Amino acid sequence: MNMTIIYTVITLGAIGSSAAVILYFVAQKFKVYEDPRIDDVEGSLPGANCGGCGYAGCRAFAEACVKEGDLSDLYCPVGGNDCMSGVAKILGLEAVKKDPRVAVLRCNGTCEFRPRVNAYDGAATCAIIHATYSGETGCQYGCLGCGDCCAVCEFDALHMDPVTGLPVVDEDKCTACGACVRECPKNLFELRKKLPKHRKIYVACRNEDKGPVNKKACEVACIGCSKCFKVCEYDAITMGNNLAFIDSDKCKFCRKCVPVCPTNAIIETGFPPRRVKEEPAESTQVTS
Repeated sequence: MNMTIIYTVITLGAIGSSAAVILYFVAQKFKVYEDPRIDDVEGSLPGANCGGCGYAGCRAFAEACVKEGDLSDLYCPVGGNDCMSGVAKILGLEAVKKDPRVAVLRCNGTCEFRPRVNAYDGAATCAIIHATYSGETGCQYGCLGCGDCCAVCEFDALHMDPVTGLPVVDEDKCTACGACVRECPKNLFELRKKLPKHRKIYVACRNEDKGPVNKKACEVACIGCSKCFKVCEYDAITMGNNLAFIDSDKCKFCRKCVPVCPTNAIIETGFPPRRVKEEPAESTQVTS
């Protein structure tokens, strides 16, 4: 009986030793070398794993930074320029500074300007409504107001306004991760240059229908009249698909386009109030 136990132990030990040797050689044959700098780069990143960099999380972005050997096309919007400077220091590379961005909703079709023409009674998500029909208003391009964008924002920078029915961006919290841009089925969000005092000038409309149709669906819709395009001296405004677009990288904020818009589709924020020109007083002639 004792010999049986001894033989069993010896046999199992031999099998285990053989398996260990085989596993060792297999591990050596197929081992993958990982640059230790990847851990260092990942440790310098915010760890948000938001995908704003275009990669599936901070680990994948760190691997790309190490393997590419060039940071000109790589940028972490959450960490910004300071974060990328840290990454560049670890890798001995040079980081390219980029202007910070902020999410902007290109729709001003509030309940006041865009009246409801029907009622939807179904799953309250923008994705489902967009796949089902054009929405509760006459504008098939406007915000659906279900807050899908707010649900995907990991930085608490988006909230639905119960009065206007539109999402509101908190610029102090927005990191320009682009989650709302990717989530909105109407493509209403855009990442624009972030400026001091939250200054922005943009066309808050994505309606590509012709002018009369737009105006009927929404009082503040862009009607494609090109008046803003004609007064812009910096080639910052382009026309396409019956719609004006202002490039935030080219705009010099002269604000000439805002007052010429007949529908108030161009929004300006963060600027001081415009000066009202005083008309000269009419002179009175005194007769003796």
